Amino acid sequence: MQVSLPVAIAGSGMSVPEAVLTAEGLDARLGLAAGESLRITGVAKRHTASSETASQLAAQAVRDALLDSRMDWEEVDALICASATMDQALPYNAAMILAEMPEARGHRVASVDVGASCLSFLQALDLASCAIAAGRHNTVVIVSADISTYTTDYRNLRENGIFGDGAAAIVLRCARDGESSALLAAGSMTLPEGIEYCRIRSGGSRYHRRGVSGHEAALFEMKGRPLFALVARELPRFVDRLLEEAGVAKEAIDCLVPHQASRQALDHASRLLGFDDGRMIDIFAEFGNQVGASLPTALHHAIHQRGLKRGDKVLLLGTGAGVSIGGVVLVY
Repeated sequence: MQVSLPVAIAGSGMSVPEAVLTAEGLDARLGLAAGESLRITGVAKRHTASSETASQLAAQAVRDALLDSRMDWEEVDALICASATMDQALPYNAAMILAEMPEARGHRVASVDVGASCLSFLQALDLASCAIAAGRHNTVVIVSADISTYTTDYRNLRENGIFGDGAAAIVLRCARDGESSALLAAGSMTLPEGIEYCRIRSGGSRYHRRGVSGHEAALFEMKGRPLFALVARELPRFVDRLLEEAGVAKEAIDCLVPHQASRQALDHASRLLGFDDGRMIDIFAEFGNQVGASLPTALHHAIHQRGLKRGDKVLLLGTGAGVSIGGVVLVY
């Protein structure tokens, strides 16, 4: 059953660390032949944190999103942090972000984390839309900020050499009279047989065990081939059901904004789902996989670089550790 929720993305913003690791730099670091890391990963460059924390990047992305929306912090009712990684074990990420924002001390808001790995942003968007439609809030800021540098072992180039760091945010508000903006459908499902295909068994990025004896459990692990096969088997049916619920034909989707999982995943998904005609947002080569921040960063680029227009129909689509698949169909 189609249940349209009257919400609008009022603005978006992003933030990345200052340092950039290029494919050439990674080749040199690993002692590889020139062009080898780019050939294997498809990432020409990615931003990597040095002194920056995820909460600092998130705070800047929030400020940029508010500026883009022409709204003030005093108009915000709640902040949702939708990230895949932790700044530290306690307190939770959203509180850490508010601590980086002096303006938050003059205007208090509710805050919460939504954690679903790379699907965190989509789950937060779904939950925030329901809260706004129910009248619980009028304006919610959703921000994703992830630093994977500390859990990345670049020696495992094929499965670890794809990651970058960054943050992105949106301001979500109740749609106004006369606006066509709406969330048409949202859904997700978890495939627990893939629970070990993508994981980090311990750690957090601010005070990390890297460099301590026995730190291997704190590094990212992925079983790429079975993960790819599991998602490829389930994804087409999931997308068909989501579009049917939204009442939108695939041909009517103006823009596909996917999680930037990997070069192979993006290429395969565009062909498998029939979006290999230029409608898919692909920023993988210049940002890599930014984990939970990847999808909202791609959405920001769709709005500001690709000219997404009010009234356009958008399919947001992602996968994440769990293994989970999720999607949102909205009218921008």
